[in-house]
Amino acid sequence: MHDIVIAGGGPVGLFLAGELALSGCSVLVLERDPELTSPLKAFPLGLRGLNAGSAETFYRRGLLEAIARASGVNPDKVGADPEAIEAPAPRELSHFAGMTLDAADIDTATLPPRLPGPAMEGFMTSLEAAGSVLSERATTLGVEIIRNAPVTAVTQDSESVLVTAGGQEHQGRWLVGCDGGRSAVRQLAGFDFVGTEPLFTGYVAKVTFAAPEQLPLGFNLTPNGMYLRTPLEGHLGMMDFDGGTFDRSRPLTREHLQTVLRRICGADVTLSEVHLASSFTDRAMQTTTYREGRVLLAGDAAHIHSPLGGQGLNLGIGDAFNLGWKLAATVRGSAPEGLLDTYTTERHPVGAAVLDWSRAQVATMKPGPNAPALRQLVHDLMCTTDGTTHVYRKTSGLFNRYDLGSEHPFIGRTAPDFRFEDGTRLGELLCQGQGVVLDFSTDRALRAAAKGWGGRIRYAAGPARNDLGLGAALIRPDGVVAWAGEPAPERDAFERAAVQWFGAPRS
Repeated sequence: MHDIVIAGGGPVGLFLAGELALSGCSVLVLERDPELTSPLKAFPLGLRGLNAGSAETFYRRGLLEAIARASGVNPDKVGADPEAIEAPAPRELSHFAGMTLDAADIDTATLPPRLPGPAMEGFMTSLEAAGSVLSERATTLGVEIIRNAPVTAVTQDSESVLVTAGGQEHQGRWLVGCDGGRSAVRQLAGFDFVGTEPLFTGYVAKVTFAAPEQLPLGFNLTPNGMYLRTPLEGHLGMMDFDGGTFDRSRPLTREHLQTVLRRICGADVTLSEVHLASSFTDRAMQTTTYREGRVLLAGDAAHIHSPLGGQGLNLGIGDAFNLGWKLAATVRGSAPEGLLDTYTTERHPVGAAVLDWSRAQVATMKPGPNAPALRQLVHDLMCTTDGTTHVYRKTSGLFNRYDLGSEHPFIGRTAPDFRFEDGTRLGELLCQGQGVVLDFSTDRALRAAAKGWGGRIRYAAGPARNDLGLGAALIRPDGVVAWAGEPAPERDAFERAAVQWFGAPRS
């Protein structure tokens, strides 16, 4: 019996598998596709955007450089000057329904404190690039991966879960469904999946245009929908507001795609050849809980929405980062009561907000007499300093805040990348998947207390280049501040927080 069986070997499932194996769990991944790579996962159809929050996540596990290089990105372009004292102003900003904004208009003074580090910006990757790095990490850590094994049955009792996949039975103490928007695990385990039905059918394709100059680059909104041409050769995206009625079991023929494109763009455009194509909708659905007994969900298995704004992969990586250490602690028997339930309470609101962000973008693009007026209003508001800053806060992945029951401005947020005077960074201390207590006090006030959680919490002490006014901080394995102490930190307060998140200390 494995500790955890994961259904789905995409980036979310593979990252979660690595997180669990890092903590000593035995993990089996069941993937329905026979191969790691496929044309749909490579550029251009597999193109995905990693926001700054995901870049920070990978940095905190020592994966950022490898994923950046696999994506064709220089890691130095993602981070700040290694000797910088203050965080640089953001250089990049996501669009809203194709409406671009200027990052120079972000009011950085209103943002929660950040410190410079190797992960400051997002970048473009592909499912293939990210998946290859995460697969190598998982196998290096001892994860077993079985491909060509679609899940067909799930049964659970109070002790374990039995999964049938690829005609074989596999047993685990826990099962996590990371098997995408059409998740078999979600359906077989009986999760409620609720939300809104689609307004459009979307298409993404690699094509050969007879006359590419007929279609300008970028987002192009028309009275009949939207089409997108990127600088990648032959890369085409379309949104056909048909109510999502296209039967996705039908083949995506050249004739069909050409008919849709001509209707949307209003020109006699000819597609000489279609090399590869896929369809999707803006159906926005979410499970009411992310756990049913011994079965949990993460990524698109728990929530689906349109790809507008590129939030899907980032949301799934955030799910896995939040879940991994909690499930591992539960398996080890060190988790405090209720720890695993905080996965749903913390991540469900984040998913719901992304679904609403997606719905709002679609509303401004829908053909008809009202959407253009709404779109203009939204554009005018977004182009203000407050509006641009709001979009950055919503899309960068850096400013989510979990409600951990404290009004302290740091608690519940991702921790700044504190750097000790000897050069050691918080991100480096988190790479082994443990919690970290940072003790900036001159008398090392928490050294003795932290010993009770040896192996679960890593103690690091010394003066910081910039402690942002803190005397100490307890950082969860997912980089979230669980407790923060003032210049003279209270040992009792630290111990209460450590018990809350890491269980009772060793006697």
